[in-house]
Amino acid sequence: MLLLAGILHMDVGLLTPLLGGQAVGPPVTNVMFLKTHKTAGSSVLNVLFRFAETHNLSVALPVGSGFHLGYPWLFLARYVEGLGRPGLQQQFNIMCNHLRFNLPEVQKVMPNDTFYFTIIRNPVFQLESSFTYYAAYVPAFRHVKSLDAFLASPWTYYNRSAGLNNAYARNNMWFDLGFDNDAPPDDEAYVRARLADVEQRFQLVLIAEHFDESMVLLRHLLRWQLDDVVAFRLNSRSTRSVTGLTPEGRARAKRWCALDWRLYQHFNRTFWARAHAELGPRRLRSEVARLRARRGELTVRCLQDGAAKNKSQITDPRLRPFQSGQADILGYNLRPGLDNQTQQMCLRLVMPELQYVARLYALQFPDKSPKRIPFLE
Repeated sequence: MLLLAGILHMDVGLLTPLLGGQAVGPPVTNVMFLKTHKTAGSSVLNVLFRFAETHNLSVALPVGSGFHLGYPWLFLARYVEGLGRPGLQQQFNIMCNHLRFNLPEVQKVMPNDTFYFTIIRNPVFQLESSFTYYAAYVPAFRHVKSLDAFLASPWTYYNRSAGLNNAYARNNMWFDLGFDNDAPPDDEAYVRARLADVEQRFQLVLIAEHFDESMVLLRHLLRWQLDDVVAFRLNSRSTRSVTGLTPEGRARAKRWCALDWRLYQHFNRTFWARAHAELGPRRLRSEVARLRARRGELTVRCLQDGAAKNKSQITDPRLRPFQSGQADILGYNLRPGLDNQTQQMCLRLVMPELQYVARLYALQFPDKSPKRIPFLE
């Protein structure tokens, strides 16, 4: 009797049937990913594009010739191709191109049961990557030789009146979330309220420095297969174009991007609490090991020399990534002699962001002019 009583009072979550360590149930197919800048978001984007193509799902793509959804302005539903036009898509399954988050407008595009998630990165490294990538584009970065020099006297170069393009130079993740990146970081009530806003809207916040653990937890929550979340590093830089900050520079970066630092500290804590609550440390380690082993298998199967290549070494123009600023963006060559099915699978794994957006646009809107990628022409 005591045993029966105990069973009847068990947490029903413990009774969820499992298959191969994964909760049984249909995969989540309505997903909105807020792609923040310089946070490994391109690799996540590839995961979502592949899932959409494999499962014949619709993607909310930028209208016309564009590749971003109105960024850096706040997102509006009219930035999505085909939305609301007679005979065309009314809502979409996947939304993941760059945008500045604006929930009421996003909700016009995505179904009510959409799973929302985003990704963040230590703002010290995120700012360093932004400086290298956007040096010629961001007004605050144009006339300074190094990020250390910028951080030594940021107000010499940073002018709020320069407009939205300066958002890349300060609290860029906070800005991408739709908030004021110049808000006072010592306004504790404001900061806590915005962190609560993010917690309320996003079911998961991934951590770029723990990408594999992030993919494991995402897979668990979406009920996807292992191959759905295997990813190669995309839009990454060669080591020669990565500049380390001095210890003093790192401390200054945390102060300059204090809102992003609070964001990162908060969600780094909640990520690990969530991962351990959902999976437990042992299962998390096991699933990460499986993910890395599968990536290793696909590396051997798909990639020439098993390594990323610089732009001059990439032979297939479909696989050449966009180059920006002082960054040396790496890509991949596929192994020669692959059979057609394997080649198509491997091609999707390594296809750069712009090329994949153009590919999906052509599939979804065959009657429209294809998106041009000028640097490949």
